[in-house]
Amino acid sequence: MENVPRPAEELAVLDGELARIDARRAQLLARRSYLLTLLTPVAAPGPPRPGPPVPVRVPETSPPSVQNVLLALGGVLLTVAAIAFTVVSWGPMGTGGRSIVLGTVTLAALAAPAALQRRGLTSTAEAVGALALVLTVLDAYALYRVALPETDPLGYTATACAVLAALWAGYGLLLDRLRAPLPAAVLTAQLPLSLWALAAGAGQLTLGWALLATAVADIALVLRAKPVPARSIAGVTAWVTGGWALLIACGLSVTAGTVPDAARPGLLLAAGAAVGLWVAVRVPAVAFAAALVAGLAAITATGGLLRPSVPIGWAVVGYLLCGAALLTTVRAPLPVLAVRGLCAAAGVSVAGAVLWALPATAVTLLGPMSWADRVWSGAPGGAREALGTDPGWSAMTTAPLVLLIAAALLAAALLVAAYGRLPASSGPAALSGATALGWAAVLILPAALDLGYAAAVAIHLALTAGALTLGVYGRRVASGVWSPVSTTAMVCALVGAADVALLALATETATLITLGVLLALLCGGAVALNTAVTAATFAARPFQALLACAAVGAAVALLCAVCASAGLPRETIAPLVVAVPAAAAMLGARLRRHPVALPVELTASGAGLLAVALASGHPETVALVLALCGVVAAGTALRPERRPAAGYLAAALFVLATWVRLYASDVATPEAYTLPVTALALVVGVLRRRGDPEASSWTAYGPGLAATLLPSLVAAWGDTHWLRPLALGVAALAVTLVGARLRLQALLVLGGTVLALDTLHELAPYVVQVVGALPRWLPPALAGLLLLAVGATYERRLHDARRLRESLGRMR
Repeated sequence: MENVPRPAEELAVLDGELARIDARRAQLLARRSYLLTLLTPVAAPGPPRPGPPVPVRVPETSPPSVQNVLLALGGVLLTVAAIAFTVVSWGPMGTGGRSIVLGTVTLAALAAPAALQRRGLTSTAEAVGALALVLTVLDAYALYRVALPETDPLGYTATACAVLAALWAGYGLLLDRLRAPLPAAVLTAQLPLSLWALAAGAGQLTLGWALLATAVADIALVLRAKPVPARSIAGVTAWVTGGWALLIACGLSVTAGTVPDAARPGLLLAAGAAVGLWVAVRVPAVAFAAALVAGLAAITATGGLLRPSVPIGWAVVGYLLCGAALLTTVRAPLPVLAVRGLCAAAGVSVAGAVLWALPATAVTLLGPMSWADRVWSGAPGGAREALGTDPGWSAMTTAPLVLLIAAALLAAALLVAAYGRLPASSGPAALSGATALGWAAVLILPAALDLGYAAAVAIHLALTAGALTLGVYGRRVASGVWSPVSTTAMVCALVGAADVALLALATETATLITLGVLLALLCGGAVALNTAVTAATFAARPFQALLACAAVGAAVALLCAVCASAGLPRETIAPLVVAVPAAAAMLGARLRRHPVALPVELTASGAGLLAVALASGHPETVALVLALCGVVAAGTALRPERRPAAGYLAAALFVLATWVRLYASDVATPEAYTLPVTALALVVGVLRRRGDPEASSWTAYGPGLAATLLPSLVAAWGDTHWLRPLALGVAALAVTLVGARLRLQALLVLGGTVLALDTLHELAPYVVQVVGALPRWLPPALAGLLLLAVGATYERRLHDARRLRESLGRMR
């Protein structure tokens, strides 16, 4: 059975619903019209009409921010008025009247925030409360000016700060919703003890104790107080006052002249260390920083007791031993962060000791460079004289011991890491640092002890050998990771090799022995790495290449030293030096694509430049050296992986050797010597192109054409007659036309370049005459017009240049 209303009943229901909707719409439109009248003025009266919503202007500032600004400005103005009333403008009133007025205003300001808070006016209460705090300060000032003008200003200020801090603390606890009183009380409480100490005429040590006591009070407040702002401010002020106290004590300890004078600030430092350690145990958030400060204070306190009675070098040793004592806390029942902070303090002592020994290390490394301009001038009197600079060796005698202790402390970090008190990643870094410091200690040992020159060279050689051995055989391969200790040892070995090589330049015997030993060590190290390194130790490959390149440098230096020792002149030594690039080329042919092959060959190529430099001043020898280098390059070009670059280099060297030889022989007509070579080279090039049509024209014809065109061009530029320039121009034009016809890039470029330069040489005198006859303003004007024309057709010129480049690129 279905209950479906009849149509007349359903129509009545629908009409009733529509009437209610219309009534509700009318109510909403009326409310909308009322709200619009509140936001914007109505342009003309009339019934509200439905339409799109009218945009409402958003206020630039929110009511709360405007309220805060107004309250802040009001508070500032009232504060300024109160200060002016107190300090300047209350002269006509009597003492009683002034006190009554200021006291009444202060009491009213102190009482008003409570009433304002009950009414919900929190921001207004904050502003009035801040004004009340300022008024209490003015009351204290007025009391001093009126009733206690003869009182000591510092003493009165200290007492006033104490009273105000207590008053503001009580006021803030009473009205706990006010944010300003408690932080203001904490800040003001930092002053009384220090000001009382200054008022009593106490010294810096007493001031330090006052600051430390203030810091202890701040720490207690941090641990006990509940309001967060007051605790935060107390934590900051504890660091400031405590740090200031420890800095004062540290300065007094370092500058003390006697042990009793150092003991008094040492006691303050010990107290500060105890406070810092206690905070590190109780407050985990600052455990590391507090333990670090405590450790540094303890090191300074104990080391300061030793410093006045020993030289500075032994004082540094004392500070280091005090730092070492902190490592014994690794098994103490302390939090992990506290132990790490104490170990960090020991690390700071190590860093300070290393900085103290840094001048001695720098002089030992850089001093031997002075022998570069006085080679074989004679053995110096001792190791210090060999360095040429004195960084104060009388105070540096303990530098090796300091560095050794520092290295031992870094190595001891492994023990700390083993107990889980340091990150595991700190172990390799500590071992690397210990390796470098131990190497530096042995390096400066001869100069620190002022040993003989021969002993210094022998120790440096042995040190280099030891570092190289550690780098090669002391590595630890795990998961393809190269040991950081090996890396450090390799760097030390390479630096030490350069240092001892320079140091040995003082005498002939030392130079020959040292370079021979270094060559054997470097070659042995490179071979040992090649046989022991696996594919997983990829990081060892750069060190293998560095050792091989250093061995090449040592071989060149040894060869030059042996030849110089035999009395050979420079021009005779130069061709012999080319033996090193030749040996490197043969070694490269054996190593082929080994990663060390290319660095060795590139390093050996520098020996060729050295040979040319040695032969300078003797053109015949320069030509011979260039020819020998060309032979080495040609032999290298036989290898497929070196063929393009080495082939071009060999051709250039042969041509250059020919030019130099012709110049050395005072040949006025080089074409008589170059044309046969050019003809033969062109025949070879034609045969090469027939056998290999893909061969480049530069490879086939470039060397042959350059052998005649370029020397002739050089001769034509110095020739005053017209025959050679004319013949050269005709030949260059022919070569250019042939290159354009056959689309050969080498012929086109070489012929065109020589033709242009030859033409420029011939026209240059006439151009100079024409330019001299023209007005001075005309050349700049023409240049400007040219620039404008080029700029106007810039895109077209780019297109033409691109087409020219593509055309040349398509040529062989």
